[in-house]
Amino acid sequence: MRIAVNTRLLIKNKLGGIGFFTCQTLKRITLNHPEHEFYFIFDRDWDEEFIFSDNVIPVKLNPPTRHPFLWHIWFQYRMPRLLTKIKPDLFLSPDGFIPLKSPVPSLAVIHDINFYHFPEDLPVFVRKYYLKYFPLFAEKATRIATVSEYSKSDLIENYHSNYEKIDVVYNGADNIFKPLTEDGQKEVRVKYSQGEPFFIFIGALVPRKNLPRLLKAFDLFKEKTKSRHKLIFIGDAMHSFREINRTLSEMQFKKDVIFTGRIPREEIAQLLASSRALLFVSYFEGFGIPLIEAFRSGVPVVAGNRTSLPEIGGRGALYVDPFSVQSIAEGMIRVDQDQLLRESLILEGKKQKDKFTWEKSAELLWKSIENTPLK
Repeated sequence: MRIAVNTRLLIKNKLGGIGFFTCQTLKRITLNHPEHEFYFIFDRDWDEEFIFSDNVIPVKLNPPTRHPFLWHIWFQYRMPRLLTKIKPDLFLSPDGFIPLKSPVPSLAVIHDINFYHFPEDLPVFVRKYYLKYFPLFAEKATRIATVSEYSKSDLIENYHSNYEKIDVVYNGADNIFKPLTEDGQKEVRVKYSQGEPFFIFIGALVPRKNLPRLLKAFDLFKEKTKSRHKLIFIGDAMHSFREINRTLSEMQFKKDVIFTGRIPREEIAQLLASSRALLFVSYFEGFGIPLIEAFRSGVPVVAGNRTSLPEIGGRGALYVDPFSVQSIAEGMIRVDQDQLLRESLILEGKKQKDKFTWEKSAELLWKSIENTPLK
C-alpha cells in the first residue's frame, strides 16, 4: 500500500500536541510496517529526524502553511496535483485537513472541534477557516479518527458524522516523564522557583486553557494559605496574551508566577516531576496529554470537570469547575494539604497511565488505516 501523509506539523523543536501525535504514531507505524510506502509531505525543508525508516519518502510542497489563505492553497490546489503524481492508495492527515476535490480515499484525524463551541477564542481568519472547512473535511473524509470518546460524540452530535465512520485513537505520553528523586526535585526547585514548592501548567497559552481564572485561583490560594508556593507556566503564547497580562496586573501575588516559554522536553519532565501538582483546568479539551505525563511522573492532578478530561483522567485527578475561581482554588488547597488525597491520586494515576501509550495509539491508528475503504 502507498500512503501519502500530511506531515506539515513535523517541525523540529516546535512540536505541539498534534505534532507529538503525528511524530509518535508515524514513527511506530512506519517502522512496524516496512512492506508499505509512506510519502511524507512537508511544507518546508524537513529535518532528517522525522524520516523514521527506509520506507519513508519525503516530499516538499510549497508554500509554507503559515496563514489560513495559504492553508487553502496548499490543501485545495497544490495537494490534489501532488496526489495525482504520487497515486497513493490513501491520504492520511493527522491534523484533519484534507483536499476536498481529490478522489484519493482519506483518513482525517480530527482531534476536537473546540472552535465550534468557542469560536471567539481564535483569531478571526483562523476561526472563519475552521468553521467553514472542518464540517466539509468531516463529511468528505472516507474515515475519521479522533482522540477520545467525548470528541467522537461531539462530531456525531454537531457535525452529524456517521458513528460507524469514526475510530477513537487515544494519545500517549513520552517515556521521559517519570518520577524524580527528592534530591533531583530540590535541584529543580533551586533552579526554577527559588527553592520553593510550585504548581505547574503545561500547554499552549490559549484561551480555552482557562489561564486567567487559574491565575485568580492561585492568588486566592496564596491569600488563604499564606504559603510560599510559586506557579510555573510552560508553553508558548499562540494567540492573544492580553487577558493574561490584564489578570497579572491585578494580582496580589504576581511575583510568584513564572513563565518559562518553550523549553526542552527533558526540562519539562524534570519540572513536572518536581511540582506539587499539575493544574490543568481547561474548559475544553479533546484529550489532555499533560494529564498522562503527570500520571507517569507520580504527580497529582487538578483538572477541569468538562469535556474529555474526566474520561482521560479517570480516578487519577481531582476535578473542579473550570468556570469557578473558588472551586479551582479549593482544589489547589486540597491537593496541596491533604496527604491521603495526594497519595490516592498518585496511585490511581499510575493505574490510569497504562491505558494510554504511544504504542497503543499507533496500533489504533493503524487499525483505522486498515478500516478505511480503498478504491
